[in-house]
Amino acid sequence: MQEFLSENILECQELVAGYELKAGFVRAVDGVSFSLRRGEFLGIAGESGCGKTTLAYAVMRLFRDNAKIRSGKILYSGKDIANASEEEVKNLRWEHISMVFQSAMNALNPVLPIGEQLTDAWLAHKHGDLREAKTRALEVLKLVDIPEDRYNAYPHQLSGGMKQRVMIAMALMLQPEIVIMDEPTTALDVVVQRTIIEKIQELRKELQFSVIFITHDLSLLVEISDQLAIMYAGKIVEYGPASEVFLSPCHPYTQGLMASFPTLSGPIARMGGIEGKPPDLIDPPPGCRFYPRCRNRHSGCDLSAPPLRQVKPGHYAACDGEYHG
Repeated sequence: MQEFLSENILECQELVAGYELKAGFVRAVDGVSFSLRRGEFLGIAGESGCGKTTLAYAVMRLFRDNAKIRSGKILYSGKDIANASEEEVKNLRWEHISMVFQSAMNALNPVLPIGEQLTDAWLAHKHGDLREAKTRALEVLKLVDIPEDRYNAYPHQLSGGMKQRVMIAMALMLQPEIVIMDEPTTALDVVVQRTIIEKIQELRKELQFSVIFITHDLSLLVEISDQLAIMYAGKIVEYGPASEVFLSPCHPYTQGLMASFPTLSGPIARMGGIEGKPPDLIDPPPGCRFYPRCRNRHSGCDLSAPPLRQVKPGHYAACDGEYHG
């Protein structure tokens, strides 16, 4: 962990969020709690549909239409933004909490130069003049290694990696304290992915902002995260220091994820997988949501969902396995 980590800047407490449908309420995020310290890198991993992106949108208060926060708290510097007014949340977005969206390469407006898209955020929040906005835009482009002459370029004139770095620059325009990154390296080749990740880490150390990084790539998160949260069917099933979760995964779902990617060294081993599919989040089962797919079932797991329990200092898992002794 970095030496500048300090007190919590963001806390989620028993957050319940999802989508209202005719068939019922989809509990995409169900009782999720976690904390993020200043300067910390929190990785969130899990398969598609587990609630990662819904959690990110809930923290940003970007829900529309049938999406709702049902209950719980989202505390930013001690203030509950889950129940704050829309005006208060608008003042927080981008200036204090920003986001790099999923499929960011397609998030840029194709008919506007990237410089104009960057300055829009500054003008909307800072109410300064265009000269100030352009100066700041050129500063953040330099931070992400985009040449100054690309300021007037259109998105189609940039490579995939450059578009991704422009989106990161946009998230940094107003110098936020928290940046949420929702699968920012999706669809990029591994060499470009590595470049993007190194740049994110470099900027985090330089600017000392906190990161919530969401991805399917657990092997990537293990390498770059301070803390790691594993989500399954709307819940966090394991949470703790990234190295600890990697070396001693306790929840059977985490163990299955760890067994699903190959090592780069050591003996060749057969790859594993997790059979079955996640439960229906409109009508989730009463017990552990992973129970139907679990290879280490315990008596009563299908009737009562185990809460997150401390396995080792700072390391929590939602399982009644033997390690709880």
